[in-house]
Amino acid sequence: MTGKQLEFTQRVNRLNKKHQKMSRGYRATMRKDGLVVMKPQRVSSAVPARVLLLTLLSVVAFKAFLLSSLGPTGYQYRIDSLNEGTSVEKAGAWVMQIDPVSQAIAVQLNKILY
Repeated sequence: MTGKQLEFTQRVNRLNKKHQKMSRGYRATMRKDGLVVMKPQRVSSAVPARVLLLTLLSVVAFKAFLLSSLGPTGYQYRIDSLNEGTSVEKAGAWVMQIDPVSQAIAVQLNKILY
């Protein structure tokens, strides 16, 4: 009796999960034997990963270019002045602080440009 109850519980749990997935959208497909089966659609994110990656790379490249052109002391002076402003400026200072990746890219840019 417990084995049958366990099988029933597992089946109910599996059906509940499938129902939750199908509530977000589904599509009908036909199998080779002619049976039409509903399959849940994958939920895509609002912002593609490629856009996030390109945004991150462009911010790092911008920071490296500024660091290369202003120098470390001038760049840090501007970051410190941003850090004394409003909350939005403080958030910008946090994003624009010197990190190892942008610093390494700035060193390579200095070798190429100067």
